[in-house]
Amino acid sequence: MARSETERTTIEQFDQSYRYATSAVIQSIERSVCGCAYGGTSWTTREEAEHIGQVLGLAPGKRLLEVGAGSGWPSLYLAKLTGCSAVLVDLPLEGLRVASERAQADGLGERCLVAQADGAALPLKGEMFDAISHSDVLCCLPDKLGVLRECRHVIRHNGRMAFTVIFIAANLPTEDYTEALAAGPQFVEAETDYEDMLARSGWRLASRIDLTSTFVNSMQRMVEVREAHADQLTELMGAPEYKEMIARMREKLPATKRGLLERAMFVAEPV
Repeated sequence: MARSETERTTIEQFDQSYRYATSAVIQSIERSVCGCAYGGTSWTTREEAEHIGQVLGLAPGKRLLEVGAGSGWPSLYLAKLTGCSAVLVDLPLEGLRVASERAQADGLGERCLVAQADGAALPLKGEMFDAISHSDVLCCLPDKLGVLRECRHVIRHNGRMAFTVIFIAANLPTEDYTEALAAGPQFVEAETDYEDMLARSGWRLASRIDLTSTFVNSMQRMVEVREAHADQLTELMGAPEYKEMIARMREKLPATKRGLLERAMFVAEPV
């Protein structure tokens, strides 16, 4: 599948971030902000992950698919917590390598499969999974509807999907919309809202939970903790990359605090 330059750059950026996933300082920061230590790149907290496990009904014998799994958060945690099996798919190979090693270290090797795959073109048979999750993934992908349709294809008739996503608040004036667009993930802009996309891709919305306040708090906390670990992060990634990362987060924080960006968890069932 041909990808735009922006898509290739985004994949490379994620790949780079996963190279630091197992470092002590990154895991310490992640534990402080999200309550986990997997080297993840989403804003999913441990509390959110456990709620996902509950609403998806994960248990021994259930099969979970995580799209955009990265280094394995939260699917590996959910597999360990609930006893389910999991298939993790993503494009950045470094994240998948980290996830595979973590699965083995946690004794999940027999219940977890890691594979490189595009969420909008899954190389999987239909109706394979009892549950699907993706954490802040659709806002990082251009073909959101394609991903939701592929998820619909591989879910069982009585299965469920839960996902978190960041999106631009509705009905913003042009100036605020432009600010939100600049502050959000690379593909935060969407042609329509997620409820409409779910309906168009064969899903029925079961519930929606607003996570914006938690997102704002986590983002503020992330800036503070990363600045508190400036020396260690500079040693890990070099001064230019660290300074660029902090500057980028500080530029994005005001739009998030003003509510120009929102974050929510959607739970859906196949029609």
